[in-house]
Amino acid sequence: MRLRAPLAAGALAAGSLLIVTGCAATSADTASDDDVIRFATMPVTDDPSVETPIDQMAALLEEATGMIVEITDVPSYSAVIEAVRAGHEDIGIMSGFPSALAVGTGEVDSLVAWPGLDEPVSTCLVLDDSPLRSLEDITPDTTIAFADPASSSGFFMPTHMLDEAGLTAGDDFEELFSGGHDRSFIALQEGQADVACTSTIFPSMAGLGDPMFPFEEGETRSIGESISMPISISFLGSQRMSDAKREALLEAIPAVFSDENRDELGVYMEAMPEGIEPIVEPDRTLFQPFVDIAAVADVDISDLG
Repeated sequence: MRLRAPLAAGALAAGSLLIVTGCAATSADTASDDDVIRFATMPVTDDPSVETPIDQMAALLEEATGMIVEITDVPSYSAVIEAVRAGHEDIGIMSGFPSALAVGTGEVDSLVAWPGLDEPVSTCLVLDDSPLRSLEDITPDTTIAFADPASSSGFFMPTHMLDEAGLTAGDDFEELFSGGHDRSFIALQEGQADVACTSTIFPSMAGLGDPMFPFEEGETRSIGESISMPISISFLGSQRMSDAKREALLEAIPAVFSDENRDELGVYMEAMPEGIEPIVEPDRTLFQPFVDIAAVADVDISDLG
């Protein structure tokens, strides 16, 4: 049985999620905890016309593990981390920086991770008619939209890029957190932001009618690109799950999130490089470059915990 429901939450304070129990009873509630995989995801977009392959993803995981899969939407990267760390969820998908944050707590494991490609992760976009031609043209009056303060491609990597160019939020530009990549594009489109810093995967969607990137070809251009990341995406795992569930997931995740299921899983495979084998139980040292990049950008990832 595949279930999907919003996570009942009190509030996010200082980056911490207050999980509230007492959801309506389901068949997953009556099953043994070892028979249920609780999977925390973030909504891909607020657009109801965009179909997210939740059922396909859950079905494939159920087939691979023989367990019930319960999928829960949570509101932010930090919320996913806190839910997994607290044991309310068994697994969650994270990009590199929030994965480094989670692993750094010592209370969350990376079960499976995909290495990054040796190419830019983030790009800072402007409208084609913008007077900004490069990062050097940014002034204190420039507003830059970022997706989320725990997003790798939508905040950390572009923040590092801007820092390398000698630009600091508050002094050299105004910072706007939109709440999502698609919302950054709306802010750019509506003039609320002069620049939208985001993942390099989005400009390739121009002209396709995809609501995640609502621009035609030639309507936007890049004024800067970031360096690459050592880890592109990671499945975080709770240390509170049973050994049997953990072993089942270690085997199932690489098999389910593979190139052969790329079309079926759609948007959930976009961050996983094609033709790249994942690393099962990656060593924590693989996440150290994220801490180093954050330090160069004067960003303390522990603030997100």
